[in-house]
Amino acid sequence: MDVNIIFQIAILIVSVIIHEVSHGYAALMLGDHTAEYEGRLTLNPIKHLDLFGSIILPLILIITKVGFVIGWAKPVPYNPYNLRNQKWGEAMVAGAGPLTNIVIAIFFGLLLRFLLPVVSLSQSMISALSLIVIINLLLAFFNLIPIPPLDGSKILFSILPYHLAHIRTKLEQYGFFILIFFIIFLGQLLFTPVIMIFSLITGIR
Repeated sequence: MDVNIIFQIAILIVSVIIHEVSHGYAALMLGDHTAEYEGRLTLNPIKHLDLFGSIILPLILIITKVGFVIGWAKPVPYNPYNLRNQKWGEAMVAGAGPLTNIVIAIFFGLLLRFLLPVVSLSQSMISALSLIVIINLLLAFFNLIPIPPLDGSKILFSILPYHLAHIRTKLEQYGFFILIFFIIFLGQLLFTPVIMIFSLITGIR
């Protein structure tokens, strides 16, 4: 297998694990200990990897050269009824994952931006840092899509008025199929805003 493919998958796996752990810590700070009790507040990949979402799907996307790589880990469990903030708690837990990916992207993007003018970085180092930024931006944007089981759906459901609650039932019923359709046919739409923000953070055109 190509070293670049292995490296992309490695970055993706680390990023999705940090993403999921951040959900668990957000829930913990809001009063729910479910993730802690189930041993999911750890960076140990064995606890988090999903065979399809963490390995098979990223491999397919990379090998078929669709232009982006995305994936997910096993969701960190939490009990929304244990959250101190019942109105916005679920949205806060959901938003913690994408927010963490954005923070990672900004950190490594700014590192790249300020190192390039003063340090002679190898092309492989520039590529590695760029991949970290791009993959984390992709994860953030992807997870903010309001399709179950993605984080964006939890945020959407938190702001939906009560009389539209039936929309949640319908979306959750067909969410996985809608998500696969989106990845296959519309996934490349994510790449345009990701590249724009990548350039804004790193200064690389």
